[in-house]
Amino acid sequence: MRSAGITLGLTALVAATLTGCSSDDDTADYAAICVDPQTETRVDDSNCKDEREYHGSGAGFFWFYMATRSSAYVPPIGGRYYRGNGTYTVPRERDDRTGGGGSGGSPTIQRGGLSKSGGDIGTVSRGGFGHSSHGRSGG
Repeated sequence: MRSAGITLGLTALVAATLTGCSSDDDTADYAAICVDPQTETRVDDSNCKDEREYHGSGAGFFWFYMATRSSAYVPPIGGRYYRGNGTYTVPRERDDRTGGGGSGGSPTIQRGGLSKSGGDIGTVSRGGFGHSSHGRSGG
């Protein structure tokens, strides 16, 4: 009976410790908004059907990737975005400069699901609509 109580106590202690360490893991390294590069405006996520990358030419809608641990602002749908806050190419590694985790490695990417009315990129959390890991499309 005594050992069962000790085991239960240790289990609770370990669980509490692990929960306290997981806060950084709840944030995706990058979040993407669907944009029209020709007008430099954000459009509804449903317009981005695949993971095509924009390379300075062509028409259509593309994902624009922003590091979630930066101080970037996500524009509302219809609002202009600042090209200096992200990239049109899929991030292949975590960026230590923005606090995106350890050196190298595959980043987690959330495509879509950000507030349609805009806001701070730092409020992005993993899960929910549009979440994907290791660069797979969510929409």
